[in-house]
Amino acid sequence: MIKRLKNAPSRTHCNSRRRFLAFGAGALVTLASGMAPRPVFAQSTSTTPERTLSLYNLHTGESLKTAYWVEGEYIPESLSGINYLLRDFRNGEVKPIHLDLLNLLHDISHCLGTSQPVQLISGYRSPSTNTRLHDLSSGVAKHSLHTDGMAADIRIPGHDLGELHKAAVIMQRGGVGYYQKSDFVHVDVGRVRYWTGS
Repeated sequence: MIKRLKNAPSRTHCNSRRRFLAFGAGALVTLASGMAPRPVFAQSTSTTPERTLSLYNLHTGESLKTAYWVEGEYIPESLSGINYLLRDFRNGEVKPIHLDLLNLLHDISHCLGTSQPVQLISGYRSPSTNTRLHDLSSGVAKHSLHTDGMAADIRIPGHDLGELHKAAVIMQRGGVGYYQKSDFVHVDVGRVRYWTGS
């Protein structure tokens, strides 16, 4: 059963921890990635020459740490490695992961001030996998943003789920689902919304 959250935390959560200063009031910009423009914190890394992601796939045991954006340019080789790591592990299908999602994962790690890898429970899901999971569980959307490479189910070592959830909500960059019993937070770059699940 999915339940909507009523009191989402404000952006001051990261500000109060002095880890979110780079996301100041002027940080909202518009990014177009083949979709309708949406607000993102693209300047959160403007003081550094690169954006790096550290990822660990819990299902395959694979890990990757890579600079995927350097001096204003996305690095194709790094993106290919990320796409492969976030593939549908059930059937091996690979799809390009939405750049907004990569930036969101980077910014969540930056907000938390962590160098720990983002642990991936679910990244891309092929339509066939998603249909099978939807048939088995009411908690899986019929057209999940996972099938578009726009969602990930994650956790980060050293940070409890509540802390990760708050950091994701603060971004206001898409959907955030809090799955305490299943021990993960869902993040996506669709419309802004919040919920809890099992």
